[in-house]
Amino acid sequence: MHNIKTVNLWKRIKKCWLLYLIMLIPFCSVLLFSYQPMYGLQIAFRNFSPARGISGSPWVGLSHMKKFISSFNFQLIVGNTLRISFLSLLCGPPLAVLFALMLNTVRNIKVKKFIQTVTYAPNFISVVVLVGMLNMFFNPVAGLYGAVYKALNNGQLAPIIVGKSETFIPTYILSGVWQGLGFASIIYLSALSAVDMELHEAAVIDGATRLKRVFNIDIPAIVPTISITTILAFGGIMNVGFEKTYLMQTSLNLNYSEVIATFVYKHGLQGGISGFSYGAAIGFLNSVVNCVMLFLVNFIAKKITQDGSSLF
Repeated sequence: MHNIKTVNLWKRIKKCWLLYLIMLIPFCSVLLFSYQPMYGLQIAFRNFSPARGISGSPWVGLSHMKKFISSFNFQLIVGNTLRISFLSLLCGPPLAVLFALMLNTVRNIKVKKFIQTVTYAPNFISVVVLVGMLNMFFNPVAGLYGAVYKALNNGQLAPIIVGKSETFIPTYILSGVWQGLGFASIIYLSALSAVDMELHEAAVIDGATRLKRVFNIDIPAIVPTISITTILAFGGIMNVGFEKTYLMQTSLNLNYSEVIATFVYKHGLQGGISGFSYGAAIGFLNSVVNCVMLFLVNFIAKKITQDGSSLF
């Protein structure tokens, strides 16, 4: 039986050799750029020395990870990372689903396209420009926020918003929702476009209101999509955007803005060669937690969804 399968495989390869040749290009690309660099992962378990190389550096096992876990600011860093991630998940995806459901009810094509254009546009703004806009807009002296506050409070100087510890997380999350809301809703709009219109016509004949049709037709149709996007989001629960966090970080909000990504940058890359192994160990630990969360949420989604929607 094994020989028969091997012969059939070689027959298919001989018959479709051009397709296999084309497939070889991305296969080699994945091997070269995704799997070959994994050789350097052992840096996380060594005291890396450029003179000795990766494999020649002394093996220290899990000492770097233990050092990070036992550090005095471990709870603060992990707590900030999880807090920002969970709050972003609670605000971003539900609002994207709600926006997609509302936009799906718009029947005027021109109005719908205009709304899509306006809401999609912020996604193409770079993070650097976004943070610059926040600093300019909420400037208490020269910004629009400061001017409006002065006008309403008899010339009194406006309190600082951007840069304060109490306002860092709300500013980070709300600006992220504003920037990514329209683009995040695309996948849900695509799922809604596949809904059979005969279902809505039958529901209208039965006397169902628009709200009932949303709850009984539209939402069940996008539940598998919501399930997949939620699983993927939890798979990156420990990955808070480094660029935006670092750009918004100040000495005033450090207790709320210091996350794993910024900590690795400061102690792993800026710390010199001696910090390479430490930063790699933290990054590896971070990836392990993300992987565990991915499998866990995938298992839960498979159990609680009626159609068993999951990644694998």
